[in-house]
Amino acid sequence: MSDNPRWGIIYSPKDGVRRKDKVWNTIREKLDEFSVKYDFVQSEKAESVERLAKMLAQNGYKTIIVVGGDAALNRALNGILSVNKDIHKTISLGVIPNGWGNDFAGFWGFDENNYSQTIQILLRGRIRKVDVGQISSIDGNNMRYFLNCVDIGLTAEIMNIRHKIRRLGSILFISHIIAVTKLLMRRAKFKMHIRINQTEIKKNIMSLCIGSAHGYGQTPSAVPYNGLLDVSVVSTPPILQMTRAIFLLLQGRFLNQRIVSSYRTKIINIESYDNARVSLDGAIWSEAPSSQLIVTIKKEHIQFIIP
Repeated sequence: MSDNPRWGIIYSPKDGVRRKDKVWNTIREKLDEFSVKYDFVQSEKAESVERLAKMLAQNGYKTIIVVGGDAALNRALNGILSVNKDIHKTISLGVIPNGWGNDFAGFWGFDENNYSQTIQILLRGRIRKVDVGQISSIDGNNMRYFLNCVDIGLTAEIMNIRHKIRRLGSILFISHIIAVTKLLMRRAKFKMHIRINQTEIKKNIMSLCIGSAHGYGQTPSAVPYNGLLDVSVVSTPPILQMTRAIFLLLQGRFLNQRIVSSYRTKIINIESYDNARVSLDGAIWSEAPSSQLIVTIKKEHIQFIIP
């Protein structure tokens, strides 16, 4: 296998967008304007991004660019890290933000509305090794990686409902309202047993966020280069406070509330989590084990192109 000097670009269209070709044509015009040499593949569905990233890595591409959001970036990350270490450690991952959630790109200051600026940043090729989170079953057989955060409970449930609604073409605001209404009717609470450092937590939890980066506002002090994970544990509030708590959670303004406990660590043991939904960087982990998860951090584990 010889190294390929061309970019390998994966275009992952937004769910619920009708004119998907219009977005790519705009980006393609900018790529041609800057004389970028690249090969392009489009994912037929979100889950295929992982397979395409693995294929590009195995075929010698040293720069793999994802046109998509956090979930697409997550799947590309997992595809790249599934190949031999001697291969993936030489690959630089980049992003042209074009998703419903662009939190990791936003952490680095990428402007999702300025394709010209983003492409120029990628062409300059400033590389930084960034941390990669890892979540796995207790035996290590079922494992996934993440760049931004793991969400277990309410936020993951909202992500799941929003994904389903967007595929039907609903606008983002409406999907938020429907998701929140459904969760209020069920009163989201999950009985969890967690060990963080020397702290053991056994109680009803509304949402658990483990962030290597900002975590959609839930771990705002986390940075993906210190070899540590920030953790926010949101306890289930009384029923009369539920509506306020959910909306503060959605707006990333709940961290000063008494129902939130924050930690910083290198490893989290989740003994049980009441079969709550699990999402990684906004992508639902459909094959998550029913209990006993371990979350750790791999310091400076992949090369990422930054401004």
